[in-house]
Amino acid sequence: MPQSVRPPHRPNSQRVWWCAALLLVSVTARLLWAFLTPNGLNLVDLHVYVEGAASLLQGDLYDFTYSQDTPDFPLPFTYPPFAAMVFFPLHYLPFGFVGLVWQLLTVAALYGIVRIALELLFGADAHTTRWTSVALAWTAIGVWTEPVRMTLDYGQVNVFLVLGIMIAARSSRWWLSGGLVGILAGIKLTPAIAGLYFLARRRWSAAVFSGVVFFATVAVSVLILGEQARRYFTTFFGDADRVGPVGSVWNQSLRGALSRIVGHDVGTGPLWLVAVVFSAALAYAAWRALGPDDRLGTLVVVQLFGLLVSPISWAHHWVWVVPMLVWLVYGPLAQRRGTRVIAACWAITTLVGVPWLLGWAQDSIWEISRPAVLSWLGAANAVGALAVYAWIVHAGRTQPPAEPVTPRPASRSGGREPDRRP
Repeated sequence: MPQSVRPPHRPNSQRVWWCAALLLVSVTARLLWAFLTPNGLNLVDLHVYVEGAASLLQGDLYDFTYSQDTPDFPLPFTYPPFAAMVFFPLHYLPFGFVGLVWQLLTVAALYGIVRIALELLFGADAHTTRWTSVALAWTAIGVWTEPVRMTLDYGQVNVFLVLGIMIAARSSRWWLSGGLVGILAGIKLTPAIAGLYFLARRRWSAAVFSGVVFFATVAVSVLILGEQARRYFTTFFGDADRVGPVGSVWNQSLRGALSRIVGHDVGTGPLWLVAVVFSAALAYAAWRALGPDDRLGTLVVVQLFGLLVSPISWAHHWVWVVPMLVWLVYGPLAQRRGTRVIAACWAITTLVGVPWLLGWAQDSIWEISRPAVLSWLGAANAVGALAVYAWIVHAGRTQPPAEPVTPRPASRSGGREPDRRP
C-alpha cells in the first residue's frame, strides 16, 4: 500500500489561529444549540453516572433509575460497580458545574483523539504547526458528528474512553497500555476489545496486564461494595435487555440491525452467530491486508469489530468513526478513489445522523417491526463498517504493500509504541 498522504505544506502561522477560532465558533454554536433548543442538552446519562453513584450510600445501586427526562424508559445504572466508585466524588459538586466542565473536557478529549490518530499515522512528524491546525479543524467538525453530538447531549463517557484507548495504543509501556485498558473496561465493558489490538501488535504483556487490571477492578469493587458488586456480576453482567431496547434504531450493532430486518430480537441465536463469524473473518482479512506498521488502521479494524459484535452499540458509541475518517483521509489508502467514496459516505451518514432521522419514524423505542426500507436504512453503521473491511481487503489484493517504516528505538519513542512488524 502507498505511504500515508500528507497535506501540502503551507507555512502560515496564522492558520493555527484561524482553525482555533473555527473550533471556538463551532463549540460555541454547538453549546448554544444544545442549551436553547428543547431537550437539546438533557445530560441524562451524566445524571445516571452522578446520581446512580450517589445511590451507593443507600446500598441500592442497581435498583436506581433516572426517569425525569426519560419517562418512557427509566434509565438504570447499567455499568460495572467500579464505575460507580469512579463517578462517586462528582455528586459532591453542583451538577450544573459538572455538566459544563464535562462538555468542555469532552471537546478537549476529542482534540486529543485526533492528534493521537495523526501521530499513529505520521509519528513525530505530526508534532508540527500544520498538523495542529488540521487537528483543530477536525475537532471543529467532529463535534457535529452524530456520535459526538449525542455524547455531548447526553453527557456520555464515550469520548473519554476512546481517548484512553488511543493513549494506550500510542504508549510503548506495557504497564501503562494494559493498565489503561483494564481500568477503562472496569468502568465500561466495551473497551476490553482493545485487548485484540495488543494481540494483533504482539504486545503480549500489555494484553495480559489489561486482563489482570480488569479483574483487579472487579476484586476491589466486591471488596468495598460487597453485595452490590456481587449482584452485578452474578445477575446483570451481559444482560442486554436491561441496557435498553435491542431493536431500537439507536442500536447500530449487528444484533440491532438483524433484529430490525427480521422483525424480532435475534438474540445470540444462529443468525447472529453467522453474522459474527462472517464479520470476524472479514475483520481478520482486513487486518492482514494492512501494512505491517499501520497502527491506526489496526486499531480501527479492532474497534469496528467490537461495535459490530456488541449486543448494543448505541449511535453515540460510534465515536470511533472520527479516527476512522482520519485514517481514510490521510492513511495509506487515501489516494484510492474507493477510499474517497467510502469516506464521503461515512462523513455524510455521521454528520446527518441516520439513526437520528429514522428515530422520528419510530413510534416506540420498544417496537422492532417496521417497513423493510427503514430496517435496511437502520443498518447503515453496520453495513458501513463491513464496507470498510471489504475495501481494505480489496485494496490490499490489488496493489503491493509499501515498505515498512524503519522502526525507531524504544528509548527515543518518548513512551510511545515504536513501529514494529506484527
